[in-house]
Amino acid sequence: MTNERSTPPLGVHSGAREDDADPVAEARASGADAVQIFLADPQGWKAPKPHPHAEALQSSGLDIYVHAPYIVNVASDNNRIRIPSRKILGQHAAAAAALGAKGLVVHGGHVAGKTDPQVGFANWGKVFSRQAEEGGFPLPVLIENTAGGDRAMARHLDALARLWDEVGQYGAGFVLDTCHAFAAGLDLQTVVDDVKAITGRIDLVHCNNSRDEFDSARDRHAPLVGGEIDAAQLIGVVRAANAPVILETPGGPAERAGEITLLRDALAA
Repeated sequence: MTNERSTPPLGVHSGAREDDADPVAEARASGADAVQIFLADPQGWKAPKPHPHAEALQSSGLDIYVHAPYIVNVASDNNRIRIPSRKILGQHAAAAAALGAKGLVVHGGHVAGKTDPQVGFANWGKVFSRQAEEGGFPLPVLIENTAGGDRAMARHLDALARLWDEVGQYGAGFVLDTCHAFAAGLDLQTVVDDVKAITGRIDLVHCNNSRDEFDSARDRHAPLVGGEIDAAQLIGVVRAANAPVILETPGGPAERAGEITLLRDALAA
């Protein structure tokens, strides 16, 4: 790797849990500039703990991103979900900042049943406003679009606009997941401009293909080449976003190395 890049940083997600992979080794073997990791069980409520490869990560020169657990849903109208979600989001933000991460990725979440989605948007606003009273988050919190759910906070563009009315003033960041966008029925030809018109920014791209058809509402990632989305269209999204990229595609370094090379060569052309 060099410090001067002709393309945005290109990275990979490493590990299904916080302790089952060597992120630095995986990133190196993939030819990546960046890596995304968990700091706790992505399906659990436990507080983050020091990553077993923390020292190597900090000295690696890689751009580090941390993904919050999938179960975090600060938009929820259920106190038993929303309150612990707020707690572990704060804990992950502190732990990610201590690791030197560039950002903390968290899904937009949803409200249940017949609850007015405005409740969820307002709950997101409260997360940021309360944190602002304590000095703000110690690193950028990057809200990711999601694939399904009629009452999701970040699936459709109109919902994203309502969410940003609540959180935009606090400097919230945005992650564009291409599989999620495709599954949500968003037009990948225009999605970068459409999102930026609302948020003013795209901080990270999760460049994933989809195993399912357009507007399926299913979140099932496929390899960069061979899914339902034409690879050229994915490259077009990455080029238009001009933001760091994380691949959450299936496979390990052998598969990811080819995908990193394909992206890097296409973007440099």
